[in-house]
Amino acid sequence: MAENGMVYLVGAGPGDLGLVTLRARELIGGADVLVYDYLVHPDLVDWCRADCEVIYVGKKAGFHAVPQADIEKLLVDRAAGGKCVVRLKGGDPYVFGRGGEEARTLAAAGIRFEVVPGVTAVLAAGAYAGIPLTQRNTSSSLVLVTGHEDPDKHELQVDWPRLGALKNTTLAIYMGMGRLREIMTQLQAGGMAPDTPAAVVQWASLGRQRSVTAKVAELADAVESAGLKAPAIIFVGEVVTHQQAVDWFEHLPLFGRRIAITRTRDGNSALREKLEHLGAEVLELPLIQVVPEVNRDALIEIFSELGSYDWVVFTSARGVRVFFEQFFKAYDEIRNLGLLRFAGVGEATVRAIEHYHVKVECQPEVATADALADALIATNSLESAKVIVVTGNLNRDTLVQRLEQEGHAIVDCLPLYRTEKVALGDNAAAEDFRQRGADAVLFASSSAVEAFADQAADLALVDGATRPLAGSMGPQTSESLRKVGLTVDFEAAEPGLDALVTALVARLTD
Repeated sequence: MAENGMVYLVGAGPGDLGLVTLRARELIGGADVLVYDYLVHPDLVDWCRADCEVIYVGKKAGFHAVPQADIEKLLVDRAAGGKCVVRLKGGDPYVFGRGGEEARTLAAAGIRFEVVPGVTAVLAAGAYAGIPLTQRNTSSSLVLVTGHEDPDKHELQVDWPRLGALKNTTLAIYMGMGRLREIMTQLQAGGMAPDTPAAVVQWASLGRQRSVTAKVAELADAVESAGLKAPAIIFVGEVVTHQQAVDWFEHLPLFGRRIAITRTRDGNSALREKLEHLGAEVLELPLIQVVPEVNRDALIEIFSELGSYDWVVFTSARGVRVFFEQFFKAYDEIRNLGLLRFAGVGEATVRAIEHYHVKVECQPEVATADALADALIATNSLESAKVIVVTGNLNRDTLVQRLEQEGHAIVDCLPLYRTEKVALGDNAAAEDFRQRGADAVLFASSSAVEAFADQAADLALVDGATRPLAGSMGPQTSESLRKVGLTVDFEAAEPGLDALVTALVARLTD
C-alpha cells in the first residue's frame, strides 16, 4: 500500500502573477497533481512539470465544474496514492475560499497538509484601485464579509442592517455582485447615510481591471450602467473618497488596453513584464513553440574539443538552456568551459547566460543578428578564431557568413532546438482572442508572423471584437507582415523590446 502523499492548500493571489508568493511558485513547480480554480491566473499552470496531472475544477457564480464534495474527495484520493497535490485557490485559501472545509476533510482522512497564504482580493482591489482600506480619523476598522449566502439556509447569515450602523468602518464585500442592490438597500435600512461613498472594483490587479464609484444609494445603478460583473469587490466607506487622489494603476499609459503577443512563452516573459508594468492586459497567443532537437553528432564533436574554441554565440534563451543542459551532462562543473568567451543577442538571451554565472563579453545594443555580427567583428578577436554558433532550424545564415567572411573566423554550427508552429485547436487564448480581439498584436519575429498568417482562420474575430493594430519589432518583421498581406501600423525605431513597447505606447496614446 502506497504511503500517503501531501496536500498543499495554496493561495494564488488576486490575478497579477507578480503577487504570487515564492513558496507558491516552488510548490507548483514540484507538484505531481495540480487542482485549480476559475479565478487562478491560467499562466500559473505553465509553472508545472511536464508530467504533472493538471485538473481544472473551475468554480464561479452560478456554475461549478466540479462539486465541492468531489473536489475534496479528489484531494484525498490523489494524496492517498502517494502524490504531492497542490490545491491552487484564487486569493487566500482561508478567506472565503472554502479552504477550511478542505483542511477539515484532509485532517479527518489522515492526510498531511500545509496551508500557504495568498494575497486576498480585497487587499489587491484596494491597492490597485487607489482605495486605502483604513484611514486615520475616518476608518479605524475593516470588515471583510461575503455577499454570497448559502442557498441551503433559509435565514440570512449576514446582518446587513447591523453592518450599516457601524461607524468609522470600511466594508469590503466579496461575492456580492448578484445581490448588490439588495445589500445597499439593507445597509441604508440600518442607518447608513445614502450619500456614503462606495465603489466596485472588477478583475482587481489585472489589465482588465475596471472600477466604478458612487454613493451607496446610486451604486447599483452606476454599476449596471457601466456593465461591471463578477468577479468584483464592493467597498463601502469614507476611504473611497481617496480613490482619485491615490489611484496609480488606472493612470498607467496602457491601462485598459489589451495587447496580444505572439512569441513563445520562453520569449514572452520580458515583453509581457514590460507591458503589464504599464497597465496592459496581455494575451499570449501560443502560435509557435521551441523544442530541443539536439544534433548528437555535432554535439559530441564540438564538446570533445571544447577547449579549442574561443567564442560561443547564442541568439536565443532556449539555445542557452539546451546548451548548458547538455554541457552538464558531459562535464561536472562550469570550469570545464575553459577560456570560452560568450556572446548573446537580446535581453532574455543574456539573462539566460548570466544565470549560469558566466560573463557575457559581447552584446549588441540592437537585438539583431547583423548587430551581433558587427559587435563581434569589432572585438578584433575573430581572425582564425574558432567560434560555436548555437542554432535552431530557422536561423538565418547571415551571422555565420559574416563571421567567416568579414571576421575570418572558423565557425561551427551547433543545432540544439527547433521552432515549430502550434495547432491552436480549442486553445483558450485563441478563443479569447476570437471573442474579444485586442487593441494591438505585437510581432517580434518573422516566424511569429508566418505562424499567425497560417492560422488566420483559427484566429478570425467574431462580430463586435476589437480589431487590433499590428506592431513590428523591426524592418525584417515588417517585411514579413507585408508579404502575408498585413498592414504595419507601427514599428520599433530600432529592434528591441523597449523600442517596440515605446512605439506601441506612442501609437495608442496618439
